[in-house]
Amino acid sequence: MLFKEDFIYTPNGKNRPLHIYVPDLAEGERAPVMYFFDGHNLFLDSDATYGKSWGLSRFLDRWQKKMIIIGMECGHEGDERLNEYLPYPAKRGFFSRFEGLGDQTMRWIVEDIKPKVDRELPTLPFRECTGIGGSSMGGLMALYGVVRYNGVFSKAACLSSAIGFCMPKLTRDIRSCPISPDTRVYLSWGSKEALGKADEGRTDRTSPTFRRNRETAFALRDRGCAVRLHCQTGGEHCEADWEKQLPLSMHFLWTSPR
Repeated sequence: MLFKEDFIYTPNGKNRPLHIYVPDLAEGERAPVMYFFDGHNLFLDSDATYGKSWGLSRFLDRWQKKMIIIGMECGHEGDERLNEYLPYPAKRGFFSRFEGLGDQTMRWIVEDIKPKVDRELPTLPFRECTGIGGSSMGGLMALYGVVRYNGVFSKAACLSSAIGFCMPKLTRDIRSCPISPDTRVYLSWGSKEALGKADEGRTDRTSPTFRRNRETAFALRDRGCAVRLHCQTGGEHCEADWEKQLPLSMHFLWTSPR
């Protein structure tokens, strides 16, 4: 079952619809949950910003594991998305112009959305059965969420994460926050992503994108986490390529042995 439900984003009082997928469950059966950023891009091409979704419901309909998905839509006016998905406010550079509501967004998920979902849907509400995911700025938010709110989320799918501008703060958090060693994190990027001039003309293993993800993976592994690093050959910064990674990312997070 796929449906939408209006929900108020408490930091500014505006509506941020939830895009919800619930699998067919037997009476009394419950399922784990993943919370995804940019929920409008997950399921239907007609909802997606650029007319192409991840096709997540099609994948889940045939996947071996039953999952509940909560896709959280962002704001679409002006700079709302970047304000809401910025967990590390910047003092200079491109990101310095944005408000930096990322931690408020995470508290909204943890304090408002998750209790409602666990109350109204047949979830397995435990940390071990709760994951978070996203791409680009949503990938950064998923990574921030699994690190800073590790008591709530045990798994994170972080695709093409926008981590370049905040590496020192992100690494500091990974090293200092309480993180359970059963945490799993999927980190990926595409070999053809245009993430900045620093990547132009670089081979994958010499690009800043590769080095940032590898540095993040090393820091997480030092804390005992299981990490999957994946470069999608020919992959670009788009929903069509993130869809191709669903089997790999979901299998690693939810069904593969450690």
